[in-house]
Amino acid sequence: MNKLPNLDKIVLPLRKFTEYALNPDKEPNKALVFQLALGYNIDNAEKLIENIKSNLNKFPAKNKGDTEYGTLYEVIMDIAGENRKTAKVLTAWIDDKTNGEMRLVTVHVD
Repeated sequence: MNKLPNLDKIVLPLRKFTEYALNPDKEPNKALVFQLALGYNIDNAEKLIENIKSNLNKFPAKNKGDTEYGTLYEVIMDIAGENRKTAKVLTAWIDDKTNGEMRLVTVHVD
């Protein structure tokens, strides 16, 4: 199984969750799906981040190609949420050429 490279350099910016994925004002559909499927919202965004971090090495990473900014990857993982339900969560990453970070680009319930 191909794991996400540079797991020791992963960066999951809190604002990706609070200002985007879990924000009902910015992304109402995405936020609602996270709330219904897994029980995550802006108030417990840190728990979702920790859940992703702790499960990331358990699922295969798919190389999605190179860009001028770095190599793109996708990891789809099964996550057990705060509501005890399980759902597939898609995470997309970039291995950033400029700073060596493996940074989360987007996340959503698949």
